[in-house]
Amino acid sequence: MTVDEIQFIKQYNNGLFFLIAGPCVVENEEITYRVASEAKLITDKLSIPFIFKASYRKANRSKADSFSGLGDRKALEILQKIRHKLEIPFVTDIHNPEEAALAASFDADILQIPAFLCRQTDLLEAAAATGKVVNIKKGQFLSPGSMKFAADKVKNSGNQKIMLTERGTQFGYTDLIVDYRSIPEMKSLGYPVILDVTHSLQQPNQSSGVSGGRPDLISTLARAGIAVGSDGLFIETHPNPSKALSDGANMLKLDLLEALLKSLIPIRLAINEI
Repeated sequence: MTVDEIQFIKQYNNGLFFLIAGPCVVENEEITYRVASEAKLITDKLSIPFIFKASYRKANRSKADSFSGLGDRKALEILQKIRHKLEIPFVTDIHNPEEAALAASFDADILQIPAFLCRQTDLLEAAAATGKVVNIKKGQFLSPGSMKFAADKVKNSGNQKIMLTERGTQFGYTDLIVDYRSIPEMKSLGYPVILDVTHSLQQPNQSSGVSGGRPDLISTLARAGIAVGSDGLFIETHPNPSKALSDGANMLKLDLLEALLKSLIPIRLAINEI
């Protein structure tokens, strides 16, 4: 690894794990700021590095009338404002090459490639060209080893600041499963690996046109992810998931976040001693 790569990993990992958390999408400034500020207070207290997450737009919706965003620039302005006010990095999804430069111009620290788009060469190259960290979510249809080729597209474009995220594998038409072997397999590629806990508990393609979920299993997946060596966890959270405008069915209620994180620290400390 180069010096830059080592420093990059240290930036988001202090020997425990880092947390990527926030609402699925920017719904309004009030809720977005509330989640960011409360998550920061919790992670500061627990000495867990924190990266705030919210999508400025949701391009992948089952139904045409599902909420997709406030408008790109308006949502990005909210994220930029929160970043500077709270002094926290943030990650947001991009969906086409033109969006890479747009999100970067609003000070996004990490550009996230959605799972369904992880093979899109022009998107990966455009993200790489910004010089930002690129978090590539593993497609629900890909083996963990296949993520080498997605990462290589970013690396060969001159950007070695890469993260890989496991978010479940399609199981039948309406469910996902997590193969925990994928964590060490993707880590062997030399990049930080994140377990997206809440998206792995989605139940997509429901007949209602709205994804279901199993939030009751969030702690189970998170504990397993820490036990097998995930560098970070991705958890979508909201003050009232039942009222969330996107992905509420699989979110963690915000007031449960601190207890969950506290339960994970002893597991990581025990694994570090092995």
